[in-house]
Amino acid sequence: MGRWNGATLGRAAEGRVLGDTDVEAALAVCARVPVDAVLAASRLTVVARSGLRPTGGQLWGYERGGELVAVCWAGANVVPVVPDGDPRALDAFARIAREQGRRSSSIVGRADAALGLWDRLRDHWSTPREIRANQPSLVLDHEPHVTPDPTVRRSAPEEYPIVLPACIRMFAEEVGYSPASGPNGPYEERVRTLIAEGRSYVRLGQGPAGPRVEFKAELGAVAQGVAQVQGVWVEPSVRGRGLSETGMAAVAELTRRDVAPTVSLYVNDYNARAIAAYRRVGFRQVGTYATVLF
Repeated sequence: MGRWNGATLGRAAEGRVLGDTDVEAALAVCARVPVDAVLAASRLTVVARSGLRPTGGQLWGYERGGELVAVCWAGANVVPVVPDGDPRALDAFARIAREQGRRSSSIVGRADAALGLWDRLRDHWSTPREIRANQPSLVLDHEPHVTPDPTVRRSAPEEYPIVLPACIRMFAEEVGYSPASGPNGPYEERVRTLIAEGRSYVRLGQGPAGPRVEFKAELGAVAQGVAQVQGVWVEPSVRGRGLSETGMAAVAELTRRDVAPTVSLYVNDYNARAIAAYRRVGFRQVGTYATVLF
């Protein structure tokens, strides 16, 4: 994936490629819908510290009456944030995206924005591998209803060789292919970073070949008082024992204590067992996400 040169782009209708001086205003847009916008806001909190250039992504904005009212993070994922649902914002983002060409692996975010943007790009970008149009967005902002598993804790850096295989298996089950690309590949470094930042949680048990992960989850995005849980996985041989419920209760409790008061996640609508488990823990639906996978 090459570096995007946003400096060569002018305005696209009322949309434009934003710069470092626009990040504070962009975060203010995200703060209007913190659960919907946590994926974009988590990237922007990094940008606020380091600037846009080191991230390799772009930030697009839509202005109305001289005020920034919608933004779109465009990096490995395209994440539109349109709090008031103005279709003209999606028109503007689609114009920029068509000029850029597809350089992302997905479009993801609140369903109306993600699917609306894809509708405007379907004749210009490649055919997606899958469209997940209905992904309930759930939150927990109180004590869990299930007793947390006391053995679930943050992963330790020295446990990376144990945690990484579980992460790869989870990804392959969820997306359909292995993300592994070598000892220092981007996925491997992502897992290493999450562990180092205290955003990886595990329950370890004893397997035939030694210690193994029995339950895991990560905080894939944290911003503006919201922590989004991703990568929830239970070792197949111990499924059916309620580990997803007690494990998620532990992750929620630890996250609310140490990281953010609101814990969120989104889940595929066809995963009825997972949805039921999350509801038993105390999560409630507050909206709907959608993901277009390329």
